[in-house]
Amino acid sequence: MLGEEERSEEEGSFSKASIPKRIAIVAAGGLVNIVFGLFLYFILAISAGNYISTTIDTVTPGLAAAEAGINQNDTIIKMNGRKVRLRSDINEKIQNSKGESLIITIKREGKIKDIEVIPTIENDRTVIGVTFKLSEKNLRNNLYYGFWDTVDFSKSILINLKEMLSGKVSVEQLTGPVGISEAVSKTQGIIEFIYMLSLISLSLGITNLLPFPPLDGGKIIFLLIEWVRRRPIREKTEVAIQMAGFCLLIGLSIYVTYNDIIKIF
Repeated sequence: MLGEEERSEEEGSFSKASIPKRIAIVAAGGLVNIVFGLFLYFILAISAGNYISTTIDTVTPGLAAAEAGINQNDTIIKMNGRKVRLRSDINEKIQNSKGESLIITIKREGKIKDIEVIPTIENDRTVIGVTFKLSEKNLRNNLYYGFWDTVDFSKSILINLKEMLSGKVSVEQLTGPVGISEAVSKTQGIIEFIYMLSLISLSLGITNLLPFPPLDGGKIIFLLIEWVRRRPIREKTEVAIQMAGFCLLIGLSIYVTYNDIIKIF
């Protein structure tokens, strides 16, 4: 729009809008990608049904849960004081305990009780020796588990992003357009395709809001600096920074695309 790429003094242009409005405009593209990706995943999640609840179905004799006094039909509501809503939450906390003591809060016949459990390590896996019941298949449960599954999905994307920025994920593990196209071509059925579409949309939205020029997140940083300084950065300086960032992104894109092609062939 007028005044977005090059500053304009014309009334009604992007340059003449207030900084909050300009930030909202710049952020809109990435936010739409994020909302669209989460919406698609949520639709998939509530359509799946048959979620596994946090209510215990069986307790294996001789293992940690049985020894601690956990019974069939107990519902796990907290672990170490943190609320759990999905079986994946429980599995994660058990694995992260590395065999150390856990305080498991259960609901039994309407009463709340804290039980200390020391997980058992079997074949490099940390277990407590329980299985969980399927949740009743109805709209309420589908919405509940679908919502928290979507939240869990969002967290996993953010964790992956954090690991990438901290250097725990190497550049060789990144995927560009060629790799994405290859992955999409291998999807089987509409469900896998929609899942891949939601993942791509969410990843693009988050990436585009990273504070790095010339991404939209970088533009937001420039606007925040202008807000603090009460005057914009010199246009030539901003253009130079944007161009440097653009060159770095192009170089990274070429390298990632090359790796994608090597993996395929």
